[in-house]
Amino acid sequence: MEQEQDDDQDAGAPAIPVGVKNYMTPEGHQKMKQEFLHLMDVERPEIVQVVHWAASNGDRSENGDYIYGKRRLREIDRRIRFLTKRLDIAEVVDPRVHHGSDQIFFGATVVYENQQGQEVTVCIVGVDEFDPLQGKISWVSPVARALIKARVGDSVMLKTPAGMDELTIIDVSYPE
Repeated sequence: MEQEQDDDQDAGAPAIPVGVKNYMTPEGHQKMKQEFLHLMDVERPEIVQVVHWAASNGDRSENGDYIYGKRRLREIDRRIRFLTKRLDIAEVVDPRVHHGSDQIFFGATVVYENQQGQEVTVCIVGVDEFDPLQGKISWVSPVARALIKARVGDSVMLKTPAGMDELTIIDVSYPE
């Protein structure tokens, strides 16, 4: 029997630390809202129609369309509940207000150099927006926490599994 997951913790979604707000960039908020609307207005109605049609065909126990449709409907409903909760507690923070600043805040794109001489570019975003392959890191990640409030030219210490690493801030930018 399938076990229902906790709606607060969608599969693979990061938890929001207790006592903090769900900060999001305007782009991340818009993307999440579009996913919610697409699920509500397009995907869910299509699956409901397929399940209704499959149910009208009789024996449901061996009806693949019905079984798959019901499973997909549960997945969609779970995701809708998750998105609703996250959007309800979202606090949209526009990083453009810091345009021109050399200090690191939420929404900053930061170029830093580690002790090995590697240059790394990251953008500090909300927990629901992070995408390490695109250089987007969550503001609650250890790297982001080490960088927040530092300025261009500063060096910050980052505790890693391999020991302490010194990160030197090379550049900070914000969207215009």
